[in-house]
Amino acid sequence: MINPDQCRFAKSHEWLAPDGTVGISDHAQKEITDVVFVELPKLGKDVIAGEAVAVVESVKAAFDIYAPVSGKIVKVNTEVSKNPALVNQSPYGKGWLFTIEKINGEEEKKLMDHQSYLSFLSSDEH
Repeated sequence: MINPDQCRFAKSHEWLAPDGTVGISDHAQKEITDVVFVELPKLGKDVIAGEAVAVVESVKAAFDIYAPVSGKIVKVNTEVSKNPALVNQSPYGKGWLFTIEKINGEEEKKLMDHQSYLSFLSSDEH
């Protein structure tokens, strides 16, 4: 299980762990409700920060998942493809989506820490 206090967050609700693992926040999984399908990025794909790289589909709609930083996809969570409900059950644990080998540390610094993300959620911006 990943501690959200150690993660950085995008305004689009993806979290980024220090090791490059990416998932969606607890807030996001609650908002989209029951996840029924996950399309993960291809291993080895080079991604750019802000690029749509995966899709999470819930009973409400399909949602793009954006790369929080630029880099290469080095790992994907195939378990979440088999059991999409893991995104709802464990957004900071078994529901992680993919891992990016980061190439630009400056991009990571532009993301919010957990407390800033919680403040962002309580504002009207999200």
